[in-house]
Parts: sequence; C-alpha cells; structure tokens
Amino acid sequence: MPGSVGGNQTRDTWVTSEPDTDVDRRILDAQIAYLMSQPDSLGDTLAIVAVHRGRVVAEAYAPDIDSDTTLISWSMAKSITHALIGMAVGDGLLDVSAPTKLSEWAHDDRCRITMQHLLEMRSGLSWIEDYVDDTSSDVIAMLFGSGSTDNAGFAIAKSLEHEPGSQWSYSSGTTNIVTRLLARALGEEFGNTERVSNFLQQRLFDVLAMNSATARFDPSGTFVGSSYVFASARDFAKFGYLYLNDGMFGYERVLPVGWVDHGARFSAYDPENGFCYGSHWWTWPSEPDSMVALGYEGQYTWVIPRRELVLVRLGKTDASKKDALTQHLLSVIGAFPIKTSIVGKSSSRV
Repeated sequence: MPGSVGGNQTRDTWVTSEPDTDVDRRILDAQIAYLMSQPDSLGDTLAIVAVHRGRVVAEAYAPDIDSDTTLISWSMAKSITHALIGMAVGDGLLDVSAPTKLSEWAHDDRCRITMQHLLEMRSGLSWIEDYVDDTSSDVIAMLFGSGSTDNAGFAIAKSLEHEPGSQWSYSSGTTNIVTRLLARALGEEFGNTERVSNFLQQRLFDVLAMNSATARFDPSGTFVGSSYVFASARDFAKFGYLYLNDGMFGYERVLPVGWVDHGARFSAYDPENGFCYGSHWWTWPSEPDSMVALGYEGQYTWVIPRRELVLVRLGKTDASKKDALTQHLLSVIGAFPIKTSIVGKSSSRV
C-alpha cells in the first residue's frame, strides 16, 4: 500500500510537504538554488533531497534527472556494507572482534587482522587509494584493472605494512574483503551471488522500500561493497533514515541495538577532508552526532539526528572542490533547527 515512510510507518514513498516554520526557508531555498545553478566552484549537482522530521521538504534535480533516476553511490556503498555486517552480527554469524581466519593469512602476521580492523580502515595492509594515477593506484587496479575479476582476492593478497590496528589508512580494498567475509558467513560458494544478493535485497532494500536500489557483484561473486550501489536520491535518503532512527525503520528493528553508534564511534581524523572516521561511516566534528556516507565525486548521505535531518546530494565534483562543496552543504544543514531538548548537550561519539 503506498504511503509515508516517515513517522512510524514503512511504505514505498515519502510524504512531501513544505518545511516547518522553524526551518530557515530563505537560506534553504537560496542554498539549494545556488547548488543547482551548477557553479564551477562546486561542480555538478544531479540530485539533492532533504528529509526533515520524516518528510521530504526540499528536493531538486538536474535536467534529465528525476526522483526515479538511479545514480551511483561510489563509496557511500561502504556504509551500506556496514549495515549488512550489523545484521549478520545480530544473526550471530559474525564476531567483529575475532580474527578473520582467512586461509590466505593463516601463516603470517595478517592472521591477527580482525573484522573491526577492516571496518575502521586499520588493517595495516598495503594499499594506495588514488583516483587519478592509474600507474600506482590500487583502487583503480582493483575496480578496472588486474583485480577487477576478483576484487576481494586482489585486496587479500596485499602484504602487511603496519601492525593491525596501529595505523589508519582509507582503503576500498578492505571493504571488499569485508563483503567476502560476509559471503563466507552466509555460506556462499565462491563464484555465486545468490545468498548475499538475497540478504541485501530481502533484509535491507525490501524492508526500507528502496525499490530502485541495485548492487553490483564482480565476476568472482563478491558484492563490490566499496563502490557499487545504484539508487535514486530518495532511496539513498531511506538508507540514511534508518541510521537517523537508530537502526529502526517504522516499527521494525533492522540493525542491532548499538550498531549505529558502532558506525559513528571515532576511529581517526582525516586531515585531507576534515571528516572523522568511525567504522565505514564518516562524521563531521561541528555536527557532533552526524554520520556521513561519503563517496567519490561528492556523493553524500548526511544523517544529523539532532536536526532530525537526512540530506542526500549526488553529483560530479572534482576532488579539488570537495571542501567547498562540504561547506556549502553545511550551509544547507544550518537552515534546519537543532532540537530544543538537546541544545547545550554534547555527544560522546566524537
């Protein structure tokens, strides 16, 4: 039955309304209009959706894009992977604190790497996350070159550079190791996709009514959880809404109690983008309870519980403009009020 996904209901479509009177409409409208004017300083915005208090209160699309158009997640998929791992932990299939027990690591120091090390990007494995230089980039080789037929195998084969847990280094390869471990926990045979695909579809996309969402698998059968989920901006907002509501969607608990906090718990600060890292989620220091699924070329699903807000921006922005884009999105976020009940309180997450 069609209806609202806001409030306490799980339905196929969002309720759309004007912003509440405590939202600064002048700032909100002006900032979104500027974003959609495609200024060179911010790159091209293809879609933006703001969900406040369970309702879509602002959205805009570039020409030839609409509310049904599916767009690429890039690394926002890492946060979706975090949700999948949480459900497997809740099912008793995975223990994030335990060593991975990968046979390829059984006879060297990599045997000490845990799922939590991977989720925090603290595996210690050698990796170069470069999106430009294809002569040295491991991520380019994994997705488009020598590792493209087996993303996880490519990453698993990397040598250990640092003691597991001792150093933070962002790596898309570690996420595809995580999805390989998920497949193993679900009993998936190498080369098959059925169990992971069903788990992703039935336990996440169907429950959240993310009807546009699809995931891509590599030829080895591994879900490319580092990079490849395609969905509409409204459906990415539904994923953000899950985390806004502490893992609940409507009346249904989707994620185990405490798993949202697990994603947001501080692991590292990245001086390159100004964000902090948790476990396959980013956070922003000036929005203490925020969580951000962040992807290449400026894909954002920004979750701010203290403002009762989910903001999705999808587009194509060069890395040199990412700081300006982040600041502009913070201006959009600033148009929404902080809940009166928590003004003056601080968060323990960051």
